[in-house]
Amino acid sequence: IFSDVYNGTVTFLPLEENSEGKCQIKKCNIYQIQLTRIKDEEWSVSVVAPFPEDWFSDGIAYPKLAWLGNELLSRLAKWSVEQKPSEFKSTLSLISVAKYSKVYQDLKVKYKEMVKVWPEVTDPEKFVYEDVAIAAYLLILWEEERKEKGLTKKQSFVDLGCGNGLLVHILSNEGHSGRGIDVRRRKIWDMYGPETHLEESTIMPGDSYLFPDTDWLIGNHSDELTPWIPVIAARSSYSCCYFVLPCCFFDFHGKYSRRQSKKTQYREYLDFVAQVGFVCGFHVEEDCLRIPSTKRVCLIGKNRTYPPTECAVIDKQITDYINNRQTCAVVTCDRRVGFNHKDHSDVCKEAGSELPENETETAGTIWMPGFQPREKVEQIRNCASLPRDFIDDVVLNVASLLLNATPQKSCSNMHGGNTNTWNQGESLSLKEVAEHLNKETLKRLKSEYGGLQTLLKNNHQVFEVQNGRVHIRDWRKEKPSRKTKPEVKRHLSAEAFKTRLCWFFIHHPDGCSLPSESCPYAHGTEELRQSQIIKKKKHI
Repeated sequence: IFSDVYNGTVTFLPLEENSEGKCQIKKCNIYQIQLTRIKDEEWSVSVVAPFPEDWFSDGIAYPKLAWLGNELLSRLAKWSVEQKPSEFKSTLSLISVAKYSKVYQDLKVKYKEMVKVWPEVTDPEKFVYEDVAIAAYLLILWEEERKEKGLTKKQSFVDLGCGNGLLVHILSNEGHSGRGIDVRRRKIWDMYGPETHLEESTIMPGDSYLFPDTDWLIGNHSDELTPWIPVIAARSSYSCCYFVLPCCFFDFHGKYSRRQSKKTQYREYLDFVAQVGFVCGFHVEEDCLRIPSTKRVCLIGKNRTYPPTECAVIDKQITDYINNRQTCAVVTCDRRVGFNHKDHSDVCKEAGSELPENETETAGTIWMPGFQPREKVEQIRNCASLPRDFIDDVVLNVASLLLNATPQKSCSNMHGGNTNTWNQGESLSLKEVAEHLNKETLKRLKSEYGGLQTLLKNNHQVFEVQNGRVHIRDWRKEKPSRKTKPEVKRHLSAEAFKTRLCWFFIHHPDGCSLPSESCPYAHGTEELRQSQIIKKKKHI
């Protein structure tokens, strides 16, 4: 990285190591960020790539040019003028950034193939590199803990609500014994092999889910289990630690309800989860992870605020705290929430001590009878299950709204020498579009995750949704597939060609902007091809 402060430029020269161990500059991916003073207090920031036509993007080490131009620049501009103090700590404040960077790069190279074989419907790049980043953070955190405490054996762990199980897979591969538990089995579990231990089970906070022989409990976007993880760690053993990365907002008994208006909902929820940790007797530390997510603040409890002799006192404190937050409806189910205090303190006794006589009587106790675990069968609420005629009506209404908005944008259609103008319509915000839909339609869309935006994005043949604004898609501007496109994706594109009718050919007042031979969709039923069932290949 070359920084020229006087001229306001920073130039990035990517280095790649060849087979002989020598570094070479990857010339096609050189880029420069420029800061230019226009006049007085007016500045501009720009990104320059000298070889844009040869730019290489792998989604791993090299970002896409569009990301540099559309995402990075706007954020740089925003950060440059912001004056408000951050609600959160600086990124990676609890570990060595240099160590993290090296481990992260090593893990990215090691597990990058997972992106190519990802069988889930979720975005592989986001989930793979997010879990790689979390794994890198934990590995550094645990390495430093071993040095602090003089430990030689690598820490064991249990990931509660492990989801796709990739974090468990990486940590296990890196020498830490552990397992993951989730209410629902994922397709990708079968690809990890027998060394990665994953269990399909419903976790109910109570006696049956204590982990006295585990060093660390992990809650990575663990939803309804998030506030329970410090409690489970505290009651498992005096030495059990925890790491949580809160995402969705849950209390002990259901959705979290806001109590303060001066804070953002996210900041308020983080404070609540931290408070749970304090009540459970942990020194709670907060850090910001370097992951592709808006919810990237983690909370860590690895040291206790009390001696082992005070376990019973802390346990009663935990029970009282949970009871105070419990809703009246749940309280009436069973006033006895939590363990018998006498029995509970025994998790902190030294190894070899006798179990209480009534251990069998408390076995199976659920700490909160009203607790609602996640459903085993995930409900599809991404607008895909809505009736086809309902979706078609919304698409037609929104398209008509954009096409009839003023002023209209007309683009010359030069295909085949045709100089007719093609109405591209106007761009409107999602809010403006929603204001033109009837209440019943909006109510129905709100019951789906993502609502109107998800429905429009699902209909990508017709619409383009960017930065909260909706446009009619102009297929003439779509870039042709890259030569480097993976073989499987190219195969999918070829198989899908002309298997669906062109919406523009049927509904747009000017027809389709592309000639029939260039349009991937069928111009009339006579062009329709038989849709084939495409089975995804699993590459192991």
